[in-house]
Amino acid sequence: MRAASTPDHPVKPRASAGASRHIGWLLRLQVVVAGAVLVAGGSVLVLSGSASTRPSEVSAAAGSPSEQASADAAPTGPAGSQFPAYAAVARTASVPVLDAPDGMRITNLANPLPSGAPLTFLIRARLPGWVQVQLPTRPNGSVGWVHASDVSLRGLHYALDIEQSTHQLTLLRDGHPLRIFPAATGTGQTPTPNGKFYLRELLRPINSGYGPYAYGLSGHSTVLRSFDGGDGEIGLHGTSDTNSIGRSTSHGCIRLHNTDITYLAHLLPLGTPITIHT
Repeated sequence: MRAASTPDHPVKPRASAGASRHIGWLLRLQVVVAGAVLVAGGSVLVLSGSASTRPSEVSAAAGSPSEQASADAAPTGPAGSQFPAYAAVARTASVPVLDAPDGMRITNLANPLPSGAPLTFLIRARLPGWVQVQLPTRPNGSVGWVHASDVSLRGLHYALDIEQSTHQLTLLRDGHPLRIFPAATGTGQTPTPNGKFYLRELLRPINSGYGPYAYGLSGHSTVLRSFDGGDGEIGLHGTSDTNSIGRSTSHGCIRLHNTDITYLAHLLPLGTPITIHT
């Protein structure tokens, strides 16, 4: 595996042509960033400025994103892990996904995504020469195996937890809660799906209705097979409707105050796990 000498930072917004149609809840918006990129090597540009936030403090302030270190040689799993979770970033233009090591091919996934963000997975297990990854496809929670040589591994300190009954998003570092953010979730007719997902890409919509930043998640609506031309992929984004925060009002996406999503966009790399439960 290729080791990275540069930390994995969220990166400076860059132009991305024709990327407005692959996510339904961003249809008709011009996407101008494919950020929070986990870089396999070389330099990265850090988002400038600081984000003011309104989350509840739980403990010490969150650590720097520079601590998202390379983990190419690190084991995964509960025993002996150096990080609570690991992401796998594609190194090739197309990644074959198999149903088992040396098994049948399920699909090929293109890299990068239409937005320009790198194809990123959340790692579930490892075997010599192979990595089991969670797939950003239907049905939710699907997994497959990829060749270890096709991806670079990155350790992840941070995680997110959404409790829908209280409309709260908790930011965790190494399993310990750091901050709590008020959130809006889906309605009874268009619920936010429960499950374990991860941050797949970071977009910067021009339309202020979605706030300054929007993460695309690996999960999909269990009710909407399509939405505004997309495939019902759920997102984590800001909003111009501050009165919706703390309520069940969305089509399945998770909404935060704009200052809060800005804080997270400066902090969380792609692959960060997010657990959603009632």
